[in-house]
Amino acid sequence: MNQGFLPISRREMEERGWSQVDFVYVSGDAYVDHPSFGHAIITRLLEAHGYKVGIIAQPDWKKKESVCIFGEPRLGFLVSSGNMDSMVNHYSVSKKRRRQDSYTPGGEMGKRPDYAAIVYGNLIRQTYKKTPIILGGIEASLRRLAHYDYWSNQLKRSILLDSGADLISYGMGERSILAIAEALEAGIPVEDITYIDGTVCKVKSLESVYDAIMLESFEEMKVDKLNYARSFYTQYCNTDPFSGKRLVEPYSEHLYVVQNPPSKPLSQDEMDDVYALPYMRTYHPSYEAAGGVPAIAEVKFSLISNRGCFGACSFCALTFHQGRIIQTRSHESIVEEAKGFLDDPDFKGYIHDVGGPTANFRTPACKKQLRYGACTNKQCLFPKPCNNMIADHKDYLELLRELRGLPGVKKVFVRSGIRFDYLLADKDDTFFRELCKYHVSGQLKVAPEHVSDPVLQMMGKPENAVYKQFTRKYKELNEKLGLKQYLVPYLMSSHPGSTMKEAVELAEYLRDLGYMPEQVQDFYPTPSTISTCMYYTGVDPRTMKPVYVPKNPHEKAMQRALIQYRDPKNYGLVMEALKITGRMDLVGFGERCLIRPRKLQSEKNDRRPAGNNKNTAGNDKKPRKKKAIRNVHKRKG
Repeated sequence: MNQGFLPISRREMEERGWSQVDFVYVSGDAYVDHPSFGHAIITRLLEAHGYKVGIIAQPDWKKKESVCIFGEPRLGFLVSSGNMDSMVNHYSVSKKRRRQDSYTPGGEMGKRPDYAAIVYGNLIRQTYKKTPIILGGIEASLRRLAHYDYWSNQLKRSILLDSGADLISYGMGERSILAIAEALEAGIPVEDITYIDGTVCKVKSLESVYDAIMLESFEEMKVDKLNYARSFYTQYCNTDPFSGKRLVEPYSEHLYVVQNPPSKPLSQDEMDDVYALPYMRTYHPSYEAAGGVPAIAEVKFSLISNRGCFGACSFCALTFHQGRIIQTRSHESIVEEAKGFLDDPDFKGYIHDVGGPTANFRTPACKKQLRYGACTNKQCLFPKPCNNMIADHKDYLELLRELRGLPGVKKVFVRSGIRFDYLLADKDDTFFRELCKYHVSGQLKVAPEHVSDPVLQMMGKPENAVYKQFTRKYKELNEKLGLKQYLVPYLMSSHPGSTMKEAVELAEYLRDLGYMPEQVQDFYPTPSTISTCMYYTGVDPRTMKPVYVPKNPHEKAMQRALIQYRDPKNYGLVMEALKITGRMDLVGFGERCLIRPRKLQSEKNDRRPAGNNKNTAGNDKKPRKKKAIRNVHKRKG
């Protein structure tokens, strides 16, 4: 047994000479001791500060004893559904069950429950009535206040109330989890830990709550969706660690959920310390027999260089979880991690990625952010880059040069998102040129998401002219370098604001591009995004103006089919969409047409002499011909 991993059983706990752990971490993911996994960072950080931590990964939620492996922890339970919201992990946007869970040994589906954080919290509370329970991770973070739940099509209460937990550590939890641990160690009752930044608590009265903004009550939001839109936008404007206010969400005269301001961002030294913790950098060896944990393949030879994102796309929850202020690791920290790859027998010389939520963000958007925070009333890149924004790739460029200069490194790829409008804002083309020359594997994935400006406006993305400028420049640079490299655009269908007219416009763009994407992302309403608020309320919470929202499953299928109009399976949906929008000019044989009229082809088949039918024989020709014609018409329908 490799003692480098934290204990996952009572036997391993006792082998360390422990009679009790301080914290039990219950995770919906398998135990992977790698800094790309939230449970690894939090448990290693607590260990580094002297706390004894045991891990229960993917307990059987149907058995209470599954969370009793270590007995009662001295200080509390830490609970997370895993690296993904459990409902996103389980279901596609069409609410169909996924076939694989990449965070489970062997990719097996069904090892965690729906709404995992709630189920685990209640499972623990059934046995340990008074032991503190602290929720963390993406599921708890984005459901920390009242939120729209797409899978049940309901407005749900704060996850704190439904889980039986005492606190939520939201966002990136390094600061808040240590503050919680210190408070519990000092003997402060968990119900009195109401003051820590980056946490959400529940109180019976507001006597000790100060400097707070009162949100609409849960009952008011249930009665009127516009109240939810107002509440959501207030939350959105208070996600900054420097300017964010304390928020109070009333549930009754004697129950309030209080969100404290976000934790301050980590300094570069603190980030370096987090990533220097003694991770084993792989999954627990007990999973070997099942084939390991698939998710490690994506991150094993990738490097996290930053966190946070000031892109602030409407459909992305990063603003609520990691925030808009960029935090980075030093070159020394990243290079040291890369050198560790060289000792791994599986390393073939290729670093798969160097980045984060947005790879080419290596500094805060402007000088004032680390002092005053991000602006509450405007965005850094949308609708145009702010005059105060500093677009500079020098630091990132130097980092990539250092990495590709390491002995034993053949290639360094950049596969996490490149924000192309930020790239264009940099007047120095050196990074763009070296990106094309050294860091693209034949295809560069980018995310224009759409081409229609009204939809892009709702998405918080730059207008289509900016993407066109980027594509021209990318082509020019590759031609100068003598390289044949392509762009792979990520596109989204059925986003709020997208009518059938805009969906046809996107199909025409793909026709002109000569490209049909293999995969299309239908808009997925996940908790705590502006786009999800639009989907639920029918208004843009930033302006309170009505927004068209495609919700009908058949219309969404048509919008999706238009993006893949060349696929024969989509013919009927595409034809219907073109009829509805009055765009039958796109049906025909011209080069600008999307599809051909099948009726002409059917009539041609009908006029074909019976003797030319290879499937006919002897006296059976006429009946077989009629049957063939019937089948053709059946396919048309």
